[in-house]
Amino acid sequence: MTVFYDARGNIYGVATPALLRSKGIDVPDDAALAAGTRDAWALAAVAAECEWGSLPRPAGAKEHRCDGLLVGPFQAAPPFDLLIVNTDGSLAERSGNGLTIFAQSLTDQGLMTQGCDLRVHHDKKDARSPVITRVEPAQYEQVQGFWLALGRPGFGPSAVGAVGVGVVSLEGTEVSHVSPLSALNTAWNHSQFVRVGNPHCVTLVQDASALPDNAQMLQPGLFDSLRAIAFAPPAGAGQPCISGVNLQWVARDSGNRVIARVFERGEGPTASSGTSASAVACAAWSVGWVTAGEVAVVMPGGTAPVRLQADAGELLSVSLFGTARRL
Repeated sequence: MTVFYDARGNIYGVATPALLRSKGIDVPDDAALAAGTRDAWALAAVAAECEWGSLPRPAGAKEHRCDGLLVGPFQAAPPFDLLIVNTDGSLAERSGNGLTIFAQSLTDQGLMTQGCDLRVHHDKKDARSPVITRVEPAQYEQVQGFWLALGRPGFGPSAVGAVGVGVVSLEGTEVSHVSPLSALNTAWNHSQFVRVGNPHCVTLVQDASALPDNAQMLQPGLFDSLRAIAFAPPAGAGQPCISGVNLQWVARDSGNRVIARVFERGEGPTASSGTSASAVACAAWSVGWVTAGEVAVVMPGGTAPVRLQADAGELLSVSLFGTARRL
């Protein structure tokens, strides 16, 4: 049976390859092969596990009852392989909340009793596969969860394969001008591209009133425009990133605290996203809005603690704390 978990409002189903095969969905038992053949099975898996089916769809709810499907593990001992399937059938390179959920699922099954590597396989041509994340069980403010080591972030258009973007300055730092975003809202003029295993475009706004809310982003006009930017072809335009890019907006709060909204590549507006929170913290650091150390990223689904390690003006690593509960 597919089991569903919630991580700060991000909901994923977890299903083994064997479970999907038992339902007539031909997922190979090798993770790399499964990623390479996802066109043959991923949409069928989403239809079987992520759609509302006979369940009542709440008013205002998204088309799918979850944000995606985690397929794995492909073995019974660490390191563990998995695939992150978006609801459009595409594969993600990394998801902080998804990996938190997967770690909790492994823990619940007795497969993960200490820190280990989780290896996400995908089919993107512009990033190495698998993307490896070290996950360590831990407590944070008396809450049991996991710290995810996301490595050293990359900045700028070249880090995410963005083309056709301009250059502007914010707080004395060179950032990007993404015309399709600024055409939607003149307050969306300053964006920082960040790669934390997967690609992000973080738009920095001077006032929280310029942040889009999730209900607004679900409206057909804005949704279609953002999908054209965020999604890879054929679902989107793949501009400025041919493989698509996750979109975020961030505004300063007090201290080392920022407020963010998220529109995920392959999904749409979401209550929270772990890698998005990490990218937001990195982008805010790059323009001096926050300092290294612990950063609180506030999203509709909850607040994500992010740790930034810097030295001599260079950001060396980013880590995310996550917790998940079974539904």
